[in-house]
Amino acid sequence: MSTQQPRPARPGEVFFSEPLPAGEAAGLVFIGRLRSPFGSFDECPKNRRAALEAGGGGSLEVDRPWREALVGLSAGDHVFCLSWLGSARRDLALQKPRHAETARGTFSLRSPARPNPIGLHLVRIEAIDADAGILHLDAIDVLDGTPLIDIKPYFASVDRPAED
Repeated sequence: MSTQQPRPARPGEVFFSEPLPAGEAAGLVFIGRLRSPFGSFDECPKNRRAALEAGGGGSLEVDRPWREALVGLSAGDHVFCLSWLGSARRDLALQKPRHAETARGTFSLRSPARPNPIGLHLVRIEAIDADAGILHLDAIDVLDGTPLIDIKPYFASVDRPAED
């Protein structure tokens, strides 16, 4: 797990104006770790496309108690990985992305900085070693060692919005 401190606020970013409530015990359990070639925020791609352009790669390491739940997944499947982005800021109402001229509301961005720093990553499974609990991925946009919360299948028939 990353031990990096949250990045400093950028010019134009705004903290929440009211005191934030203390967290409640959500009962989350980490089921494994995400592995990537990225060891720092500066190296880490900001999305799936950038991770693929950076050369791809990465894997999921699912801990032993949850490995039997991998039954039904296959190489070629797309899945959503939910991760815990524990080093992310949790106190910004407005954020200024590196590529933007003005700040925007946290809920209008995919930034890891959010009240509950849960990451959502769409990945393609390249290979599976179910006994070892390892899923090799086409690419992942997280820091190496990021805790894995859950894996959910992507179904184009229900997850892809209808075209207008």
